[in-house]
Amino acid sequence: MASEKQDYYDILGVHRNASEAEIKKAFRKQAIQHHPDKNPGDKAAEEKFKELSEAYEILSDAQKRAQYDQFGHAGVSGGGFSSGGFGGFGGGSPFGDIFGDIFGDIFGGGNTRGRTQGRRGDDLLYNMEVTFEEAAFGVEKKIEVPFAKRCTTCSGSGSKPGTDPKVCPTCRGAGQVRYQQGFFSVSKTCGQCNGEGKVVDDPCPDCRGKGSVKDTKTLSIKVPGGVETGSRLKSPGDGGQGLKGGPNGDLYVAISVKEHPLFQREENNVICEFPISFIQASLGCEVEVPTLDGKVAMKIPEGTQSGKIYRLRGKGIPSLQGYGRGDQLVIIRVETPSNLNKKQKELLEEFARISGEDVHPLKKGFLDKVMDFLS
Repeated sequence: MASEKQDYYDILGVHRNASEAEIKKAFRKQAIQHHPDKNPGDKAAEEKFKELSEAYEILSDAQKRAQYDQFGHAGVSGGGFSSGGFGGFGGGSPFGDIFGDIFGDIFGGGNTRGRTQGRRGDDLLYNMEVTFEEAAFGVEKKIEVPFAKRCTTCSGSGSKPGTDPKVCPTCRGAGQVRYQQGFFSVSKTCGQCNGEGKVVDDPCPDCRGKGSVKDTKTLSIKVPGGVETGSRLKSPGDGGQGLKGGPNGDLYVAISVKEHPLFQREENNVICEFPISFIQASLGCEVEVPTLDGKVAMKIPEGTQSGKIYRLRGKGIPSLQGYGRGDQLVIIRVETPSNLNKKQKELLEEFARISGEDVHPLKKGFLDKVMDFLS
């Protein structure tokens, strides 16, 4: 004799007057635990899952539950899984909706019929060029940003005024289509309506069915001191407008710093090459060096060589974190005089003789080598 079938309420672990929500909660808890996908090769888990699914199919249906309460298993014989097994998940089966709703998190989407989900607006990128000084000390700039806003003609529906979008014939308004793949029922976004659940037959003449139109808005962007080329600022919520109640996207501002005719940047230090004459380098002098804060007097010691570096403390780029500044490094470039007149040449030659310096040592050495080679 075959063993007596277990009571459906006992299988789910609920009392006989349990509400629909309690039945669904009990099934979900146990079904996730015993699902074959989480217990591969476990026959006991598979059988338990079948029992749970059969019990849930009966008790979640008001008519079948009433028959079961009155007549027991005899009242629902021929229903459930006794004849169809698991092949009835998809299509129009009532269990298809149950399965999609409860296991939506496992199979990539649940039953979205009748739901309208907001969509986040697009992120926007704006390229901003600033001067060397603006990058160093910060600046506030007004910019014009293009963005897509909701079409006022159709109120964002995409349909011509006086008409409404129609339910998508492919997904029947669910926004998703379900495919049967062996044991599993898999859902994916509907390709015809792109998950909207509706399609536009008579598009709005202004937005052409998109539900949004192009516009521009003026924003004030604060650029902090210390930015450099490649820095990116974020302005939350100033991107594209969200659709159907979704949040706006963000605006990203990419910084590009113009080259400066006098200064170069190295981390938070400013590099400045400063030319002096041969006479100034020899005798020493005092010069005015340009900095980001204006001119600064600096003494050049006598005998300074080309390439000598002097440091001006605290005259560099302010830290982006808001504390301290770098230095300015002044690189001395000694300029060799050119286009000398006769008198200047005579004076320099006299200076060379007094210094005991041969003004053409390399030339003399080269001519001696030529004579040796030819002899």
